[in-house]
Amino acid sequence: MDSSTILQITLIGLISGVLGTALGGLFGVILNISKGNRLSIIMGFAAGIMMTIVFLELLSETIDMNLVEWGVVGLTVGVLVFLIIDLIIPHHHPHSQDGMGSTYLKKGALMTLGIGLHNLPEGLAIGAGFAASQDLGFTLAIVIAIHNIPEGLAVATPLIMANISRFKVLLITAAAGFPMAAGAFIGALIGNISPVFLAASLGFAGGAMLYIVCDELIPDAYNIARSEHYPIMGILFGVVIGIVLIYLVNF
Repeated sequence: MDSSTILQITLIGLISGVLGTALGGLFGVILNISKGNRLSIIMGFAAGIMMTIVFLELLSETIDMNLVEWGVVGLTVGVLVFLIIDLIIPHHHPHSQDGMGSTYLKKGALMTLGIGLHNLPEGLAIGAGFAASQDLGFTLAIVIAIHNIPEGLAVATPLIMANISRFKVLLITAAAGFPMAAGAFIGALIGNISPVFLAASLGFAGGAMLYIVCDELIPDAYNIARSEHYPIMGILFGVVIGIVLIYLVNF
């Protein structure tokens, strides 16, 4: 993989990260979907589509490479790394909105930092995906951009409640996606080292996404829903769309 290709992958990672979080910020500013059933459906949808990609694309790719054992190692490391990140720099989830003024501002800053750090290994997933195949890379870029919409909402909500101007909220939410470019760059480099590194990187990406789904998206979707049936409908829709997306990309 030459330097121009790696640069293109880095740019795709940047667009995926910034577009997703900025869209989330935009929705928070103009559509008022920062809580309740609508957000729970969006979060369930993101969880469903990400879980589908983890098992039907990332781990499936390591099986096709006959390196599934390294995929499992990477998966385990990915979950553990995200667990450590959450322990070191925990970020408040969108349903916890108690506080006033400076408390909201502090919460927004912590949320921006936490999600920015989360976006680094997600960018790694995109880079490693492109190292495996162009189709997988583009699929991951789309899926992670969708996932970043509720993350952008999570950043925007406390900032809006702290009376930050709407323009600044959009800039901050977009900035939270920037680390994904660095992750995509690193993922493309590591994925090119050897098939073993590639399989481990794909597994790591799967573990990171699995942690996000199970520890954040699904619990938050149920916590903020006014009815327990809304999240499962979002999850189902996400799984179906994920399968359709994989089929169309690989057709």
